[in-house]
Amino acid sequence: MTPHLISIYALAAMFVVATLWPINMGVLAFVGAFLVGTLLAAQSTKEIMAGFPVSLFLTLVGVTWLFALAQNNGTIDWLVRMAVRAVKGRLAAIPWIMFFISALLTSVGAVSPGAVAIVAPIALGFAFRYHISPMLMGLMVVHGAQAGGFSPISIYGGITNGVVAKAGLPLSPMTTFAASFTVNALVALILFMLLGGRRLMQVQMAPADAVKVPHIEIARPATGPQIFGDSEAEALTRRIGAEGGGGSNRLVAEVEEGNHKDGNLYQVFTLASLVLLAVLVLAFSLDIGFVALTIGLALALCAPTMQKRAMAQVAWPEIMLITGVSTYVAVLETMGTIDFVGDSVAGLASPLLAALLLFFIGAVVSAFASSTAVLGSLIPLAVPFLQGDSGVSAIGFIAGMAVASTIVDVSPFSTNGALVLANAHAVDKQVFFRKLLNYGALVTLVAPLVLWIVFVLLPG
Repeated sequence: MTPHLISIYALAAMFVVATLWPINMGVLAFVGAFLVGTLLAAQSTKEIMAGFPVSLFLTLVGVTWLFALAQNNGTIDWLVRMAVRAVKGRLAAIPWIMFFISALLTSVGAVSPGAVAIVAPIALGFAFRYHISPMLMGLMVVHGAQAGGFSPISIYGGITNGVVAKAGLPLSPMTTFAASFTVNALVALILFMLLGGRRLMQVQMAPADAVKVPHIEIARPATGPQIFGDSEAEALTRRIGAEGGGGSNRLVAEVEEGNHKDGNLYQVFTLASLVLLAVLVLAFSLDIGFVALTIGLALALCAPTMQKRAMAQVAWPEIMLITGVSTYVAVLETMGTIDFVGDSVAGLASPLLAALLLFFIGAVVSAFASSTAVLGSLIPLAVPFLQGDSGVSAIGFIAGMAVASTIVDVSPFSTNGALVLANAHAVDKQVFFRKLLNYGALVTLVAPLVLWIVFVLLPG
């Protein structure tokens, strides 16, 4: 067996182990990088460590820390309350409000499970109170989080754009973002019409009820195989949860709700800071990691006591996973495995069929494991045939692969799906689990083919 095949089987084994057991795939990837690099590629430790993505690490830490600050000072509570008040009794607008809030959170830097952990408890609480389908409400939250997930300043967007830029492929961040948002919005519209949305358009709630929005829990523990893969909530320890207000490993806001008056000066400053982040990164092309840390520091200095727990809320398991997989992929690139796999896939059949195969692999693996790990490991595999005269548009392939690898996170085996399942009220959990499982399986089977047709076959 060649070193290339051994390294590929090792990567597959990492996905399997991280899916079956609660072991962070980043740890597996770092160990794999050390063993494969040392034993198979004759690389020194210094050469292996040279593949560590320093810029990506800084981006992930800065953005998730800044977002944790915004959570703790009540800015997120304030934004949600404003959005719900804007409904003015239109019950049918509630699912869409939750969709767009989730999209907004991920588009400005929240990891997808973190956004779902924030919005799902509120959304499913509304579903229970106003007799809205919990399936509809939960899926609107998840698809909303995925819709905003590929903005140029988001986590997914940063990872994907970084991988593409490093590979020397044509880069169009807005195309990927537009593809993700459009596809998820269309799916949400279909779900809205099929799962009771037309009935909701005929219902009006009492004006007084429109402003009764509970305080948001910053995170809620997830369940399922993926929780150790890419769940922001898992970064919150039992000790922090106990300090926050209970015996569970649930973390509540550092300051009681009464101290978070909507629209106070600090919240206005935080909101302006998030806008400033977008302007500096998009208009002036400044490094998002350094900018996020700088803005976060300014916020923390304004209220150091209130924000003392924010660093513990950084998505450390997620960061460990992403940097670990990136380091392992760097080892594979150095030893020539990426080129070997790309040439092999392209040689199996036509480049179009190879692209379809990678779409399905990304969807199936992501439904059970980490979407971020899939994006970091599968895109480099397509580089050889995307760089050649294959007739496959690199920009279209990247957009389709990005959506195919994330839209399946509705699966109950992923963190997002598990959060929806955990927060559903007054439902038979077994029945609800099967519904999520059936929907996740349908998306996994149908989405890659449809996306391949739209983004690869038709443009070609």
